[in-house]
Amino acid sequence: MAPRVAVLGCGYWGSNHIRTLKSLGALAAVSDVNVHRAEGFAAEHDVEAIPVEEVFTRKDIDAMVLALPPQFHAENAIRAIEGGKDVLVEKPIALNVEDAEREVRIAREHKRIFMVGHVLRYHPAFEKLLELVNQGALGEVRYIHAHRLGLGKFHTESDALWDLAPHDLSMILAITKCEPSEIHGEGAAIIDNLSDFAHVHMKFPNGMRSHLFASRLNPYRERRLTVVGTKAMAVFDDVEPWGRKLAIYRFEVWQDNNQWAFTADEPEYIPVEEAMPLTRELQHFLHCIETREEPRTNGDEAIAVLRILTAGSVHHKAKEIAGKTQAKNKDTAKK
Repeated sequence: MAPRVAVLGCGYWGSNHIRTLKSLGALAAVSDVNVHRAEGFAAEHDVEAIPVEEVFTRKDIDAMVLALPPQFHAENAIRAIEGGKDVLVEKPIALNVEDAEREVRIAREHKRIFMVGHVLRYHPAFEKLLELVNQGALGEVRYIHAHRLGLGKFHTESDALWDLAPHDLSMILAITKCEPSEIHGEGAAIIDNLSDFAHVHMKFPNGMRSHLFASRLNPYRERRLTVVGTKAMAVFDDVEPWGRKLAIYRFEVWQDNNQWAFTADEPEYIPVEEAMPLTRELQHFLHCIETREEPRTNGDEAIAVLRILTAGSVHHKAKEIAGKTQAKNKDTAKK
């Protein structure tokens, strides 16, 4: 029998979780502060609509997916955990590192599965890219850059960095296998007081470097992650059709008579399985509930992403926390 999962939050992304969990035979209930919205989804998918105040303590619910505005994630995740539920919390899991650490600590104390919704970690093209990196197909990885651009969405509580960057940061961390030792961020607010553009530059203790550019005020869509190695470069471009989402560019650079020379091959498109990342993510969540296995995108990763978001923010308070983060990383590196 599949775990019985309730989705809390029936907005845009919550509705995707609802449909996908229903297709996997695991959707048991929905819940939302908008009772009429929850009842509509419940009727559509033939499940129960549970009032928000009751869903945390229902014994017939094994786990919860939280797809709420991020300022409500920490409080409700803790309520779910203390109610005996395993949880998948959408990104970001909190608006500050302290709340995120508290969520993860309480989940461990209660021995509950805690997973963060970094859905692109479950994209078949990224999974294949990570496999190629780990096999050494690109040589030694030196640089990673990610561009996530488009028009909208505009939020009252989160800027372009906090809304768009977590997915790319989770992929970058999966490749680097460590947190950055130096972080520098810049942002620009055009529409209101929250940044519509964000640049984050990172240095890692293992010598890798990376930058990320996120924009919610751009005339064209770009969803591209590029990994530069000493033997080849790989590009995961999610705007491209399936047959062209992952490309490898092999090259050589050398000196000849004090002059630089290079050769570059045409891109080789790597076949990847056509599958929905959200389906694979939720399948992994259900697997972890059943086996008690640690999720691929666990609480530690969620906290690491939040540290970078905080350090890369342009606000004064975030800069103070960034200094503490960098000091922590330096102490860890010395150990």
